Amino acid sequence: MASPISLAGKVAIITGASSGIGAATSVLFSKLGAKLALSGRNADNLKETSDSCKECCQEEPLIVVGDVTAEGSRRDLIDRTVDKFGKIDILINNAGILTTGNIENTTLEAYDNIMDTNVRSVFHLTALAVPHLIQTKGSIVNLSSITGIKAFSGLLGYCLSKAAIDQMTRCVSLDLAPKGVRVNAINPGVIVTNLHKRGGLSEEAYATFLENCKASHPLGRPGDVEEVANTIAFLASDASSFITGVSLPIDGGRHNLCPR
Repeated sequence: MASPISLAGKVAIITGASSGIGAATSVLFSKLGAKLALSGRNADNLKETSDSCKECCQEEPLIVVGDVTAEGSRRDLIDRTVDKFGKIDILINNAGILTTGNIENTTLEAYDNIMDTNVRSVFHLTALAVPHLIQTKGSIVNLSSITGIKAFSGLLGYCLSKAAIDQMTRCVSLDLAPKGVRVNAINPGVIVTNLHKRGGLSEEAYATFLENCKASHPLGRPGDVEEVANTIAFLASDASSFITGVSLPIDGGRHNLCPR
């Protein structure tokens, strides 16, 4: 059965497209007919994502290698997308990092790094894209986290950054609603990607972490990237045309749990 969601003719920017949720979202968007501008730091991985997209659609994605924390990279992404496709319909602010630490051991350098990557880059890239999104009455989907909704020990900087994304989503949605641009966020629980291992977990610790999801998530398991990508596609598409300013958990019910 054909998907009720279509992105045919839409031009979408996806940051962090080289792996995990970003890569899965890129492939799904390609299947749904979108024209893609894919951003990430790893050129080889971006090429793999692009090749997977081309298997679904003949339109070759635009690959823009760069770090979202660099102002020049952000401007280059917007300019090259508009130069190639003539417009921007969708912005997916997916790129982000996870670091561990609490108030006793999180350095200012670590704090600045995670806020620069997870918040400042999203703020500026959104600001750069807004004039183009107003022209197309487009949509923005920000990647937040369950940590933006619930407090967790040992993840202070990450929790702060994702709470900021949720509030940014609400504020920007009000700013842009009169101009026909929708802004939403998703809040994944534990999703099987490399994010946590890049954040410092060993293979053994990560396996234990995933096993714990049987208890920490009411549905009894972690999520997968395709489940997140499906929700991103819904919020980015006209199928959600009367939804803006939401932070939507994709967490197997974890946000409903209280300590026991």
